[in-house]
Amino acid sequence: MPLSTTPLAEVDVTAGPWPGATHRVGDLDLHVRRTPADGPDAPAATAVYVHGLGGSSTNWTDLGVLLGRHAAGHAVDLPGFGFSEPLDGFEFSLSAHADVLADYLAEHTDGPVHLVGNSMGGAISMLVAARRPELVRTLTLVSPAVPDLRPDPRRLSDPRLALAYLPVLGKRARRELAAMTSRQRAEQVIRLCFADPSSFPAHRFDELVEEHGARLAYDWAERAMSRSTMEIFRAWFTLGAGSLWSVAPRIVAPTLVVWGTQDRVISVRRAPRTARLIPRARLLVLPRTGHVAQMERPTTVAKAMLGMWESVEAGHW
Repeated sequence: MPLSTTPLAEVDVTAGPWPGATHRVGDLDLHVRRTPADGPDAPAATAVYVHGLGGSSTNWTDLGVLLGRHAAGHAVDLPGFGFSEPLDGFEFSLSAHADVLADYLAEHTDGPVHLVGNSMGGAISMLVAARRPELVRTLTLVSPAVPDLRPDPRRLSDPRLALAYLPVLGKRARRELAAMTSRQRAEQVIRLCFADPSSFPAHRFDELVEEHGARLAYDWAERAMSRSTMEIFRAWFTLGAGSLWSVAPRIVAPTLVVWGTQDRVISVRRAPRTARLIPRARLLVLPRTGHVAQMERPTTVAKAMLGMWESVEAGHW
C-alpha cells in the first residue's frame, strides 16, 4: 500500500478538539465538529469521519488536522454519543445509524465525500457505501466492526461488561460499573484500544476524561451504549443478505482497509477477508497498533488515505 509523499498539515499537539455545532437531520439535532480545508489552494473535497462504539467526534482531531490541506473535515457524533441526543424510540441498530449518516451526507455535504469509519463507525460506513454509492467518493475503514465472535475476555474494557446484561448478576455489575469515575473509564478505554497505552498524549487523555464525565450527566448515554452494543452483536449473528459479509461485495467505492496487528477488539485476522470481499479495496496492516489506528498512528493513516485519494484521482486505484 503506497503512502503519499505530499506534505501534510502540521498538528498542534496542545490544540483541543475542532469546534462543534448542531445540524438538523430530519427531527434530530446531530452534533458535528468541522475543520475547514487549510489554505487558499486546498481542494473542495470533504472527508466525513465516523467514530466507533463508545467514541465520539473527538476521536478524529489529529487525523482531520493532518489532512486539512486536502479536505475539509466533518466529524459526527452518532445519535446517543458525544453531544448528539437520540430521538425517543431510536433503535440504535447499525442500519438506523447508517440512515442518519446518509441523510447527513445528502443534506449537509456537496457531492460525494471521502467517508472514514472506525469500528462501529466502519460497519455503519460500509452500509452507507453499499446503499448510497452516490454519496461516497472513497471509503476508509479502520478496524471496522465486522463479525468477530471470539469468546475472549481481553476484548472488553472491563470483565464486568460480560455480566452487565444478565438477569440476576447483571444488576450488581451495572451498579459497580456506574460507580466508576470518568478517569477510570478513560483509563480502561485506552488500555483496551491502544497497543501502547503509554503513548496516548496526556492532553488527549484529559480531554477523554472530561468527555466521559460529561456523558455521566446524560440519561440517554448508558442506553445508547448498551443498545448499540447489543445491535452490533445482532448484526454479527445475521446471516444471508443482511450480513456485513454480504454487504461488503456491494461496495463500489475505492476502499482502504486499515488494521492494527494488536487490535484486541476486532481481530486483525478479519482484515484479509474484509479487504478481499470489497471489490476495490486495498489493505494496510500496521504493526504495534491497536484498535484506533487513526489515534495511535495518525500520520501513517493520513499518508495512506492521501495516497489513496491521489491514486483515485490519477485513475490508478
